Amino acid sequence: MSPETPLDVLIDLTQDKLDEAGRNLAELSTRRREAQGQLNTLDDYRADYTRRLQNTTEQGVTASNYHNFRQFIATLDEAISQQNMIIAQIDVRLEAVRKQWHDEKRRLNSYETLKARQIRQLQYREQRREQRASDEFSAGLYRRTRQPH
Repeated sequence: MSPETPLDVLIDLTQDKLDEAGRNLAELSTRRREAQGQLNTLDDYRADYTRRLQNTTEQGVTASNYHNFRQFIATLDEAISQQNMIIAQIDVRLEAVRKQWHDEKRRLNSYETLKARQIRQLQYREQRREQRASDEFSAGLYRRTRQPH
């Protein structure tokens, strides 16, 4: 196996960074889905309580019960607002990590392209060296066969 070149080290380091960004992206995506699920639950809960309030008011409700319903719905509204802020914060972080992942992927692709070019150049040099050696060997045989004994 050939010794590790500086380019190989860069490829390994960049791959590690890409993997880490991928893990962060997956983790944040999971957190985003969970936060959205919680928001959906809060929205459903609020809609249910709003329906209950409407049904209760149609049947007649005391002022204190009406106040309790409204207060609870206001509490749900605050929780929904906070959950929306949490989702917005996750979205900002998600976008930053997504950009980082793309940057690392682009960097890795560049290094791999350089490595492939390096390998092609080495193969080309090796082929030329082998061709020269073959040509020299053939020329030597030709000279020996052409020389009188």
